[in-house]
Amino acid sequence: MPSPSRPLRKLGFLTIGLFDAADPGRGHESTLEIIELGERLGFDTAWLRHRHLQYGISSPVAVLAAASQRTHRIGLGTAVTPLGWENPLRLAEDLATVDVLSGGRLNPGVSVGPPMHYEQVKGALYPDTADAEDFGYERVRRLVDLVRGKPATDFSGVEGFEVFSDVVQPQSPSLGRRLWYGAGSLGSARWAGEHGMNLLTSSVVKAEGAADGDGPPDFAEIQLSHIREFRAHHPDGDAARVSHGLVVIPTDSASPGQRAKYARYAAGRLPRTASPQGPAKLLFAPDLVGTSAELAERLHAHAAFREVDEVAFALPFTFEHEDYVQILTDMAQRLGPALGWRPGG
Repeated sequence: MPSPSRPLRKLGFLTIGLFDAADPGRGHESTLEIIELGERLGFDTAWLRHRHLQYGISSPVAVLAAASQRTHRIGLGTAVTPLGWENPLRLAEDLATVDVLSGGRLNPGVSVGPPMHYEQVKGALYPDTADAEDFGYERVRRLVDLVRGKPATDFSGVEGFEVFSDVVQPQSPSLGRRLWYGAGSLGSARWAGEHGMNLLTSSVVKAEGAADGDGPPDFAEIQLSHIREFRAHHPDGDAARVSHGLVVIPTDSASPGQRAKYARYAAGRLPRTASPQGPAKLLFAPDLVGTSAELAERLHAHAAFREVDEVAFALPFTFEHEDYVQILTDMAQRLGPALGWRPGG
């Protein structure tokens, strides 16, 4: 079995937070309970994914504000917030507020690009500026600058009984070092490095340069190239932070019914991993299902995984609360240690 270049230092998980439209409170409460469980199990980070106009958490920042009052140690992140839906100034205020409430535990992850189904939603989202909105890197740069204390206005001082600041308030000075970029392409990884962000990888990459007839592209090698490009352009070099984010499902303590469910889930998603999908040539990684010993062997053989010491393993989207309890418990008690992780390490 290939040896990893470094033991796993930080163990995290990512959840989408699904809910029933007729009873949304129950799903949100389940998500908060899962984050609390993660803290009790010793996880270093818990991450939420944005879902707009769907039956998943649409406002992770609000949910993480609640989580910050029910936990004390675990890092809380978004993976990722699509900035096409956001005003960078207002988001910077919300992020700083939650970071202060959490005692400096927030890890905001963001990405660029137009909102999904933009033609259908732009009238509600940007009724007057839809054709003028910029959904590229400039939107991220604005957020990064504002979080890091760049002035948002040329006015400050006292006006009547009110005092005005020229920078986002509250200020959380260390938050600027905990901004993450969700990159799936070489260019995005380079940009994140050049701007001193941290890098979130996932189970999706762009198969750039993959030509038909050359055989299936290697997901791990593509992801490895992104990590190395990021670090080559980051001020911290090889020490720049990268988090790995595959779908990983340990089965050590799962019931026979759970094991069968997990196997069906992974098998149903496997065909999309055979070749790049759609005009963007998106390449998906297979979901990893098995015992912790089996998973550790597969991860140690993964070229990109061997370059990192942090993970945010993605939980499957459609499972039940008790399934997540089993998966997280096995991750913390069996898989993490098999990867060299120790709570509080």
